[in-house]
Amino acid sequence: MKPLPHSLYRAEQVRELDRIAIGEFGIPGLTLMQRAGAAAFEALRRHWPRARHIGVLCGTGNNGGDGFVLASLAQAAGLHVSVWQVGDADRSGGDALAVRQKMEASGLRAEAFVGQDLSACEVWVDGLLGTGLSGEVSGIWREAIEAINGAGDAGCGVLALDIPSGLHADTGAVLGAAVRADVCVTFIGLKLGLFTGQGPDCCAEVLFDDLDVPPQIFRRFTPATTRLTPPAAGDYLPPRRPCAHKGDFGHVLVVGGDHGMSGALRLAGEAALRSGAGLVSLATRPEYVAAISAARPELMCHGVDDAIALQPLLRRATVLAIGPGLGQGAWGRQLLGVALASRLSLVVDADALSLLAAEPMCRARWVLTPHPGEAARLLGLTTVEVQADRLAAAYALQQTYGGTLALKGAGTLIVDSAGDASLCDAGNPGMASGGMGDVLTGVIAALMAQGRECDDAARLGVCLHAAAADRAAMAGQRGLLASDLFPHLRELLA
Repeated sequence: MKPLPHSLYRAEQVRELDRIAIGEFGIPGLTLMQRAGAAAFEALRRHWPRARHIGVLCGTGNNGGDGFVLASLAQAAGLHVSVWQVGDADRSGGDALAVRQKMEASGLRAEAFVGQDLSACEVWVDGLLGTGLSGEVSGIWREAIEAINGAGDAGCGVLALDIPSGLHADTGAVLGAAVRADVCVTFIGLKLGLFTGQGPDCCAEVLFDDLDVPPQIFRRFTPATTRLTPPAAGDYLPPRRPCAHKGDFGHVLVVGGDHGMSGALRLAGEAALRSGAGLVSLATRPEYVAAISAARPELMCHGVDDAIALQPLLRRATVLAIGPGLGQGAWGRQLLGVALASRLSLVVDADALSLLAAEPMCRARWVLTPHPGEAARLLGLTTVEVQADRLAAAYALQQTYGGTLALKGAGTLIVDSAGDASLCDAGNPGMASGGMGDVLTGVIAALMAQGRECDDAARLGVCLHAAAADRAAMAGQRGLLASDLFPHLRELLA
């Protein structure tokens, strides 16, 4: 297998890459299919080296052809192989038909799938549907997908070819039903849908093989988005000079903490400190000042009853983060109004986003960090509609509100001020707990306070946040707390 590249493509782009390789570079389609089947068989043997009975479900297109090649290689290696044809075999043609006929000439025949139990095999290979799927899966195709998932639930391994069947290759939406694969081997170009939406639910591990397509082909295309990898902090933050002082690293002001929600504010403030901000002030309800100051004296906590009391704090700040625990009442609306009228660079999250949805505005120097529910309110959509095409939603948010947009979730998407998108595929389900977004707000604000522009701070902040969570989750995902990220943020930013 090849290292995962950074470029993520839509299905139509990958089909065009395939066409150019065949039509302009003279690589026969049959050769590409044989390479794909061989790469998938290599992955199968590597992940399930003791498996002796392999089941392969093949559709009528090229995805099924890849499956027939794998089945032939498995039989030649001495494995017991069962092959099932899903759909009308007479619809197969071209290279897929050629490899099926070659498989059958060797004595291995495909049995028609009519809803059989698939639990007998140790590993099942999904070669049902490729990247061209757009409508909802139904009929025998859905039965086959559900049978594979049933086998997986019973302990069988599941390997998907190119993309789990039923998953939209561009959006990561499940089209009625989708295979849940332990491993997916994807070919030529990484598909965007594997890394966003429900893609991460459908493929626990993604492997890649470019099938030796000439690299110059890829230079003709601008990818749909770019996959980020956690960078070294030194790539963005220079080493601190021996004579540095706290004033060199900015002053973050975090505004929020309405009644019953002071914890969100404290998490954001401490995250900013742990991410290197020189000074961090909090503006909150007066009754929380003593408790926060006692628990974390490094945070300069101020009680503010109204917008007038916030003004002196704004004058001393470098960056303003607003939203954690802000509430959506009159107090929060007042403070948000003053924040939006300031000339400070902003990080806007949580309740501030819900208030912004009620009175939208466009601004250049801010970072918005909505989760899907907040994104839906900002766009006047449902959460389901946002999740159905996360990249489209992220673009729409950035175009509507300006600045830099980070749409949180599995495969967090960042759209920068120039309209360029990137995706962070780090992170884990342990992050599905209260306060994680507040920590991200503090991280991004601290990076901005230390001199990073909004775009860089959002990209780096999202990656650092996810990488810290992955380190923290090594002790277990269940029960992971937002504050568990703090020591790992320090290590990553050392």
